[in-house]
Amino acid sequence: MYWNQKYECMPREELRQLQLERLKVTVERAFYNVPHYRRAFQELGLEPGDIKSLEDLQKLPFTTKQDLRDNYPYGMFAVPMSEVVRIHSSSGTTGKPTVVGYTRRDIDTWAELMARALVCGGATRNDIIQNAYGYGLFTGGLGIHYGAERIGASVIPISGGNTKRQVMIMKDYCSTMLTCTPSYALHIAEVMEEMGVKKEELKLKYGVFGAEPWSDNMRREIERKLGISAVDIYGLSEVIGPGVAIECQEKNGLHIFEDHFIPEVIDPDTGRVLPPGQVGELVLTSLTKEALPVIRYRTRDITALLEGDCPCGRTHVRMARITGRTDDMLIIRGVNVFPSQIESVLLEMGGTEPHYLLIVDRQGSLDTLEVQVEVSEGLFSDEVRRLEELEGRIRQELESVLGISVKVTLVEPKTIERSEGKAKRVLDKRKI
Repeated sequence: MYWNQKYECMPREELRQLQLERLKVTVERAFYNVPHYRRAFQELGLEPGDIKSLEDLQKLPFTTKQDLRDNYPYGMFAVPMSEVVRIHSSSGTTGKPTVVGYTRRDIDTWAELMARALVCGGATRNDIIQNAYGYGLFTGGLGIHYGAERIGASVIPISGGNTKRQVMIMKDYCSTMLTCTPSYALHIAEVMEEMGVKKEELKLKYGVFGAEPWSDNMRREIERKLGISAVDIYGLSEVIGPGVAIECQEKNGLHIFEDHFIPEVIDPDTGRVLPPGQVGELVLTSLTKEALPVIRYRTRDITALLEGDCPCGRTHVRMARITGRTDDMLIIRGVNVFPSQIESVLLEMGGTEPHYLLIVDRQGSLDTLEVQVEVSEGLFSDEVRRLEELEGRIRQELESVLGISVKVTLVEPKTIERSEGKAKRVLDKRKI
């Protein structure tokens, strides 16, 4: 039931004392080793010694994704590169990714957190875990992988895609747990149906799904179609990757591993810390990271911290499932997509007007992205072949920047609706 009962079930007072000790170390590490943090602290007239209680956390400056971009690639690292054993990155708004680094101890911490998370989700050392999260620079695949190995479970590092093969392997290799995005889990269920494979023919019992928002209705559908118990996992590259929080089998909120992270929920407009139960933006402070400590990192994810004990016995605070974002980021098939990324590609291409509309939809269980873009007057009256060439070039460039497939539709000038206020760039038709 627990991977590390000592820490997962630690009495609150003891846990708060541990958090304070670790916070002081983290603040010192950031102040003395990261110029950005030193400047940010000094602008507020703060020094590490000013942090004497957990309440003092609110005195510290916020960190944003923009801070990581401004210090691209390694400016936020608190250790020399000779101590960094792993580099991951996530997509950024202008094609520049945010870069995250890990020391050997960070990798060890991450494996510990993911082991806890997988056990929370139902895994044991006797399980065969089919890991269909993407491997590579995306943190999902390797994060799950290390956690599964830490438990002693058998891992199938299949990564995403090639769904018929996924189904064949799931059946033939007797996979007992599936890890992937929730939309991909539904897609696997649909392909199983097409192939005539019944859920009763599988050994699947559990699923750990994350990297995109999903509803309880979607959970019920996945559980019904695959015959499993499905839990939600949360994490983000900048903070460590997956393994920041996860639901237990009670499914009444995601336990945040508070011995490694301090969560706050703030009013996104004022930055004021909100009391438990109130909905706002999740802010996370890392307590044990060496290479890339983050202080009051604004995740842009909307949630609330939940009070009360969980019947599972874990004492760490829980958070409600993510319901949305405070910025314009879209999550499509587990990939972060910003309208500004698309805009910069369109502006560089030429032949198009600066008016576009992103239409996000869900066909079956997979998200689709269509980019409608106005063509300039001169080009629209040109021959069809030139329009097709432009459409192909735009699609190729967008897919290269975003890392997902895109449908590009060229439309006549002045057909995309204009707005007197903030331009409406996104039409999200998904029922999440």
